[in-house]
Amino acid sequence: MLRLSRFLPSTSRRVCDLKEVFWSGSLTFEHALSTSAANYDENASAKKFANYTVFKGKAALSISPILPVFSKPESGGSRVNRNGSVMLTFFPAVGQRKYDFTKKQLFALSPTEVGSLISLGAAESCEFFHDPSMKSSHEGQVKKSLSITPLGNDNGYFLNISVMNNVEKTNERMSVPVTKAEFAVMRTALSFALPHIMGWDQALTCHPQSPSAPASRPRVERPNPDSEWDR
Repeated sequence: MLRLSRFLPSTSRRVCDLKEVFWSGSLTFEHALSTSAANYDENASAKKFANYTVFKGKAALSISPILPVFSKPESGGSRVNRNGSVMLTFFPAVGQRKYDFTKKQLFALSPTEVGSLISLGAAESCEFFHDPSMKSSHEGQVKKSLSITPLGNDNGYFLNISVMNNVEKTNERMSVPVTKAEFAVMRTALSFALPHIMGWDQALTCHPQSPSAPASRPRVERPNPDSEWDR
């Protein structure tokens, strides 16, 4: 059982149909990201955002990578200050081909949790627990759990999220069935993203700078401001 101590706030999203989810909804996410990041990194406008979304009858699931945060130590160079993650965004259906972004729930997978998911066998399951206030006096006020269970007969998996808020007395649940083919896409994408969210891609491609070369500003990657850890 794994626990993380961060959680993210919902931001307002409108209800839209399937076509708008691909166009207007995606643009809304990207606009929020690039606008928020502009004051943090002068190269924010050059960043690219991509997600993989599965639409089902009762809910939908969107998956996107979040880059790590780098810091510059006094000894020089740069190092990962906070690992990246893979963000899972669930949003409920409110009608045929319509989904409500205002009721979205997010769950950020750590590198180890990504490893658990991509190593699942056809008949295996796993579950993760996050508490935004763990090791504080507010521990237990909000609890989130994500479970991945097989559909049976090697047909795919159910991804189930549960968010219990003991302060607001609410318990929200959503479930998205993912086919074998859809999970294969997720597994491949997550396997590719894993070294990137750990910062290893940059560590392995970074070359020492010659003494005569002009100093350049260290590259700093900002995570998605909609991060589950920001709440």
